[in-house]
Amino acid sequence: MPLEPPSRRAFLHILLCSAALPCVMTNAVRAAPAPAPAPPPSRVRVMNAWIRWLPADIPAAGYMTLLNTDDADRVLVGVTSADYGEVGMHQSFDDHGISKMRPVDSITLKPHLTFRFSEGGYHLMLMQPRHPLHPGDKVAMTLRFQNGESIDAVFEVRAGG
Repeated sequence: MPLEPPSRRAFLHILLCSAALPCVMTNAVRAAPAPAPAPPPSRVRVMNAWIRWLPADIPAAGYMTLLNTDDADRVLVGVTSADYGEVGMHQSFDDHGISKMRPVDSITLKPHLTFRFSEGGYHLMLMQPRHPLHPGDKVAMTLRFQNGESIDAVFEVRAGG
């Protein structure tokens, strides 16, 4: 049975729909939101980040050097890691020949200067490890700043200093 040609009305309907389709598609593309711009690169650089490996589940210490390339102070207010139940910032000090340490709430990074976390000074106290770590392992940490900025850093587990 041969096919009948479309009626004039059906032909006009097909023609109008096909003519309107590019307009609908163009408007749909235009209506899509523009992607968010990438955040500016951090003005704080993390260098030489490492963790002193200790056997068993005892607290470990983390060290790093931070460089503030900004023209303003940056204030470090906390550090977190999925590999530890608690990460604290501490400062070691000498009290009449006795080595002690105290927690610190924040550390101010001065413009265009480095701040070094080191043995016998400021360091990260890494408590409640969630799994055994070994020399050569990598540990992800997030540094949080007072201005809301966060920086992800990778620390290498080392057997010594």
